[in-house]
Amino acid sequence: MPQNRTIAVAMSGGVDSSTVAAILARLDQDTNVVGLTLQLWDQTRLAGKHGIPDAPKAGRCCSLDDVYDARRVAEHLGIPYYVVNQEERFEQDVVRPFVSEYLAGRTPIPCSLCNNHLKFDQLLKTARSIGADSIATGHYAVNEYEPERKRWILKRPADLAKDQTYFLFGLTQAQLAHTLFPLGHMTKPEVREVARQKGLTLAEKPDSQEICFIPGGSYQNFLAAYLEEQGEAMPDTAGELVASSGEVLGQHEGISNFTVGQRKGLKVSSPSPLYVLNIDPASHRVTVGADAELATVTLRANRLNWISIPELSAPMRVKAKIRHRHEPAWATLEPVSGAGPNSDSSCAEVLATFDEPQRAVTPGQSAVFYDGDEVVGGGWIV
Repeated sequence: MPQNRTIAVAMSGGVDSSTVAAILARLDQDTNVVGLTLQLWDQTRLAGKHGIPDAPKAGRCCSLDDVYDARRVAEHLGIPYYVVNQEERFEQDVVRPFVSEYLAGRTPIPCSLCNNHLKFDQLLKTARSIGADSIATGHYAVNEYEPERKRWILKRPADLAKDQTYFLFGLTQAQLAHTLFPLGHMTKPEVREVARQKGLTLAEKPDSQEICFIPGGSYQNFLAAYLEEQGEAMPDTAGELVASSGEVLGQHEGISNFTVGQRKGLKVSSPSPLYVLNIDPASHRVTVGADAELATVTLRANRLNWISIPELSAPMRVKAKIRHRHEPAWATLEPVSGAGPNSDSSCAEVLATFDEPQRAVTPGQSAVFYDGDEVVGGGWIV
């Protein structure tokens, strides 16, 4: 083991990252551990506007209480602790793209954007500035170097119920080379037990459930409040609500109120349940239909990042995951002709053809591709 190495632990104030800090702090005398927390969003910023609660709700990721909890854990472990303000960068790289995507009729995943741009980019830069060789996080994933392929390989963890590889597909080889996932071979109950053994008072703390900048879980309320704060008007994207046959069923107030697969809030009567099938940002037309019509056998994805392979140059059999809670399904992955397979190209695209139809493939979500437990790579559904 290298002498006097320094590891920066990304401490969110939850039991997972706190347990990581406790494990590493007791590792050996040659390892220095430093706790870092990224301050990403002022949760009182939009309070009281457009139905947003006046007070932050408990259980939200990255709350002020979480910062206090992380600081208390660092004090208990006797390790240095710093809070790094990244609110401006978070707004630029996560919040603004989130708003733009929703207004364009797509359904974004802010957690993946945050991992790509903040938690594994800015955090690594901050870690290096304080002399740390690597960062460690409480994500449930496995990260191993394979000499034969000369690549870092990201794998699904022992606790598949807590698998977070879907949100980590954007990590580069350079980032993986300096990242540790100490919980990858542990289950959540085992992690809580270690926390108890280490004397951590938050061993029983519930997992965060809400996205940090979406108070109350209402995207529509957040969009209205955020745009008002920015002095921007909500764009007029009202249009027709139509059946898959083309019949006009009614009018809607804006495409940002819909996502593919949505059933509630359509405000049209029908003898059988209707679901959102498609959102056309150009015409503002929202198409609805029966649940069976949500099934599709193909998807396209761009803004790709490859992990277990350097690039996709030929068809490949994979299991594709199209939502966090989606069971990966067998598919054939192919580079799209003319798009180019180079992972450094912003216009690269792939086509995934499923063996069996999949329900509600949603533009703006991630598609992550697996070969067994390995993450081959992933991209954003178009």
